[in-house]
Amino acid sequence: MQQPSVVSRTRDYYNSNEVLSFQALIYNNSDHCSIGLYDGQETIHQAMYKTVEKMASLVPLNKSSVVLDMGAGYGGAARYLANTANCFVDCLNLSEGQNQRNRELNQKQGLDSQIRVIEGSFEEIPSANEHYDVVWSQDALLFSSARVKMLKEVYRVLKKGGHFIFTDPMKNDDCPTEILQPLLERIHLDSLSSFEFYRNTATTLGFKEIQVIELTEQLTQHYARLLEEINTQYEAFLKSCGKDYIEHQKRGLKYWVEAGEKRYLNWGILHFRKCLDENYEKQRV
Repeated sequence: MQQPSVVSRTRDYYNSNEVLSFQALIYNNSDHCSIGLYDGQETIHQAMYKTVEKMASLVPLNKSSVVLDMGAGYGGAARYLANTANCFVDCLNLSEGQNQRNRELNQKQGLDSQIRVIEGSFEEIPSANEHYDVVWSQDALLFSSARVKMLKEVYRVLKKGGHFIFTDPMKNDDCPTEILQPLLERIHLDSLSSFEFYRNTATTLGFKEIQVIELTEQLTQHYARLLEEINTQYEAFLKSCGKDYIEHQKRGLKYWVEAGEKRYLNWGILHFRKCLDENYEKQRV
């Protein structure tokens, strides 16, 4: 089956040497690579770790739980969950480079029996129906090529009563096209979603909204910190990634910071639950 272009572009982008080198430098070889929670002088790694802690505190997990991490990156969240809850985690991710490091870190920490790394897309999750207790994602669902289909897949693989918790960079519905386009170009996307889309679609599919925590100021601060890090270590980034790539990243990050400050962008933690009662389900999209 021919894959949608956005899936192919995402795989190629996150498999590139420039991106893998850039992430190693910008995150200081952290195994996390998502937006952090800042309230003081945290390092980027510490802020990203705090996001995982916060999300994990919102869902019930124990040693019998099975979690799907969609867009797992280097597996930092999966290892946190496996270590703290002693649960099982499947990491669904497109990038072979990230997946290879994920597997190496799992083996090094003795977690390869609890964490399975799977290559695949969000629109065709390689799982049986009602397999997972929790579906988790951090800043990855924006790379879906068909978001309604992706949410249907999440619903399919969740057990009744299962939890769906995620973060995602989103746009305000009044974000002008001329503001949005350079943001999309930085990460090779066609569109961004919104709080309204996720809430309305999830409810239509039969999810119950547990809570939505709006944290857009954290997106702005995170991208500002990344930009600051590039400027501080500019020569190292030049040597590792090349001038064209780094200047492209600087321009893109500047756009994201400015759009976030103007409230054209949104970010937060969205938490839904698959209803226990099948009669509650509404007509699917």
